[in-house]
Amino acid sequence: MKHRAITLALLLAAGPLAAQTLKATLLFPADDARLERSRVERAYLGQPTGPAADGVQMALADGAFELEAAGAKLALDSKPVAALDAARAAAQAAEKGGAALLLADLPADWLLAVADAVKIPLLNLSAADDRLRAQDCRARLFHLIPSERMRADALAQTLVSRKWTNVLLLTGPGAADQQRAATVQAAMKRYGLKLAGSKPFKVSADPRERDLANPLLLTAGAQYDAVWVVDGDGEFARSLPYRTVLPRPVVGDGGLVALAWHAQFERFGAPQVSRRFAKANKRAMTAQDWAAWMAGKVLIGAAVAAPKGPNAAWADAVGKLTVDGSKGVAMSFRPWDGQLRQTVLLSDGQGVISQAPIEGLLHPSNVLDTLGADAPEKLCKQTR
Repeated sequence: MKHRAITLALLLAAGPLAAQTLKATLLFPADDARLERSRVERAYLGQPTGPAADGVQMALADGAFELEAAGAKLALDSKPVAALDAARAAAQAAEKGGAALLLADLPADWLLAVADAVKIPLLNLSAADDRLRAQDCRARLFHLIPSERMRADALAQTLVSRKWTNVLLLTGPGAADQQRAATVQAAMKRYGLKLAGSKPFKVSADPRERDLANPLLLTAGAQYDAVWVVDGDGEFARSLPYRTVLPRPVVGDGGLVALAWHAQFERFGAPQVSRRFAKANKRAMTAQDWAAWMAGKVLIGAAVAAPKGPNAAWADAVGKLTVDGSKGVAMSFRPWDGQLRQTVLLSDGQGVISQAPIEGLLHPSNVLDTLGADAPEKLCKQTR
């Protein structure tokens, strides 16, 4: 009787009702400049300090019991890619090999090349570029990391709540910083903040350009309640607090920074998440690690939603999922641009000062949609 039961179990496992394995592939840069040792040692707020795979693997370990209980199976492969063409080729190879989902810790241009090369869902772990949610959106592209506009809206809401309404804007010289500065000004306009002045800065080793990064010169001659600094590199922004002419708070890329996650967040089970990550990886959990962890939770959610597959069922499940990110709200993907709705944390690097959306803010359907592009704006023309 015992042998007969074992044989029956094996037949059931091999039969048409058996769970299929959801295959996924993580694409990441082979030589990631963001993880260069000197940058990691400086630990700039809002920038990664380790590989995305760490967060994904923690999610899979966390969800092992849930997968087993649902009779679902999941397999993750990781592929380093050295250039845009290599990323495209790796994505096509993964799809051909049966992958149902792709995860990507890639720059925006690489991400778009991958999205255009495959027909399966793509989870964006780290590219915050607004264009990926607007004019360059794709129907099967989903974003775990908050967009630049979401972060700007979070800071603008925070300034309004504290009545710091007159803002001095300092912007770095790069094209990316110029674009982000435009996003900041749009957020300021959205929430009724006033521009007290706008000045460029430049960090340079040339003695003739030293004054271009002098905080006292840059913050003189204006009346302001706060200084908003846009500095994708991070070197100038981190040295700005406490060095302004007026004793005013600094926000943006230094001082008070809007983040998807901070390891000192102390509510909604967040300390347990951060401790598990730190124990496994010997470093603090960053915003990018949280986004990667959430991507892993999406994989688990899709696998559990359709344990028998096929790939089309898993792809369909992604956009319908509601996931818990230990930030006190149920999170889902916006149908109009693929962005994960979420709260944003405001941190000075030592702890979490507040959260956005701010308390008391209203919205017709979901207050989380006060962060980033809302449905009526119709910035993404793709259908999902």
